[in-house]
Amino acid sequence: MRIETTPTGGPAFGEGFFPRGCSSLCRACDHRSLSREESEAQKRGWLASKLAPWADRLAPLEGATEAESLGYRDRVRLHVRRIDGRWRFGMLRGDELLPLEDCPVHSSRVRRSLALLSRILPDDPLLPLAFYAQSGAQATLIVKSRTRPDLTWTKGLDEGGVESGLEGLWLHLHPSAGRRLFANREWILLWGQRRSQDSGGLVYGPCAFQQLLPRLYERSLDEAEAFLAPCMGDGVVDLYCGNGASLARWLRRGAAVVGVELSGEAMENAAVNGPGASLLRGCCAERIPQLDSFLSPHARSRRLAYVNPPRTGLEPEVARWLPRAGFRRIAYLSCSAGTLRRDMTFLEEAGYDVLRLRPYDFFPRTRHVECLALLSSRDDRP
Repeated sequence: MRIETTPTGGPAFGEGFFPRGCSSLCRACDHRSLSREESEAQKRGWLASKLAPWADRLAPLEGATEAESLGYRDRVRLHVRRIDGRWRFGMLRGDELLPLEDCPVHSSRVRRSLALLSRILPDDPLLPLAFYAQSGAQATLIVKSRTRPDLTWTKGLDEGGVESGLEGLWLHLHPSAGRRLFANREWILLWGQRRSQDSGGLVYGPCAFQQLLPRLYERSLDEAEAFLAPCMGDGVVDLYCGNGASLARWLRRGAAVVGVELSGEAMENAAVNGPGASLLRGCCAERIPQLDSFLSPHARSRRLAYVNPPRTGLEPEVARWLPRAGFRRIAYLSCSAGTLRRDMTFLEEAGYDVLRLRPYDFFPRTRHVECLALLSSRDDRP
């Protein structure tokens, strides 16, 4: 396969050519030929179309800086193949691998880690290494086997691991890895430490989902916090709470807080990142009875919700429960305009007003855009 990359460096956006290391065959950055202004305008226009009933409440997009538009992807999931006697990491195009070790959107830590592993992984064409996942300083080699392979090669990590920026490297034995890369069993720490801390001091592990632009993510939390304005005596329900980055904010303001998350690893980290919060593991819909018990001491006027669901949006049971529970205000961070429209339509019919929509460009150079929706119960009147 011929891999086309530019021979010289280029701009962050547009201007007719790609930055160094960017393959013209890669389909990930579908806005790379647009200027930053053109990309942001297209994203805001897309949201105005998809969220047309509330277009008058759509605020300006909070965008990434020029510097943030490259080298920001510190969380990757890549296919792995052995090609011409060398381990390569990238995306599949049909049955062929497009190597992306030098992708300029990857963080320098990801690029250094891939270079290290390409150099020290064993020269074994039978090693069933299929996927590579990296979340910040924690990385995972995913092997489609139940049998632990030879691990003598890991001695090379003692020399290059720290320089790469890695703090923990894992081997995950997962014979059925595919659309789902992670299972619960057979995790082996090959080198380093089990957990790391991000730039804000929050603990995370190898499976962590992290927003890629911390500055913009903090801005979104700032806006949600200013809107919810939790205080002593309030009860805050934080659904799909992940590692607990948002939990700590509500706790600092004196509110009682409960978080719900499906991932066991995320729950462990949330207990460290949000000490004092009640935590419930499982699907949010299955935890409604416990959430009702948590809310029972709090008057309906003191109930607040922060939700950050996956692309599928709110579970139907959760969407029906939110109005029934009587939350005064809801802050909803969405990564899918389609499911956000569906859920806001339902909530509006159930007695909520959509007050403001704030887009955030968490994924520059791509078509993806996130949106924070701020909703208030019609009973919440001065």
